[in-house]
Amino acid sequence: MKIDEIHALLPHRYPFLLVDRVLELDPGLRIHALKNVTANEPQFQGHFPQTPIFPGVYLVEALAQAAGLLALAAHPEAAGNVFYLTGLDGFRFRRPVVPGDAVHLYVEKSAERRGVWKFAAWAEVDGKRVVEGELTAAMGR
Repeated sequence: MKIDEIHALLPHRYPFLLVDRVLELDPGLRIHALKNVTANEPQFQGHFPQTPIFPGVYLVEALAQAAGLLALAAHPEAAGNVFYLTGLDGFRFRRPVVPGDAVHLYVEKSAERRGVWKFAAWAEVDGKRVVEGELTAAMGR
């Protein structure tokens, strides 16, 4: 899935669209997406100029956007709806992400009930886990 297909499912746009490409997708089950971190992104002007680190909350948001793609791909009739993040559990940050890193985003659905989805989510750089946790989200209108 390339950027135009991502735009068709997610309402996010630059500078807050944090998924560049979907590498693998099994709609409703699992997704493997990619976020390329570049030095010219606006958050690096203040976080931190001398030692730029991609903010942890942006990593969680990138995983949440990947989860939204996963859910919306399984329900194409919901295209145009917003998939709201409703909960975060057990998130741990293992190592910093810096400009030049290719962040591989992995999300797997663990449960779905009455429009509320639970996901196991993690991200890796160079095969090493940088963040992991559980997301809960719900389909809005």
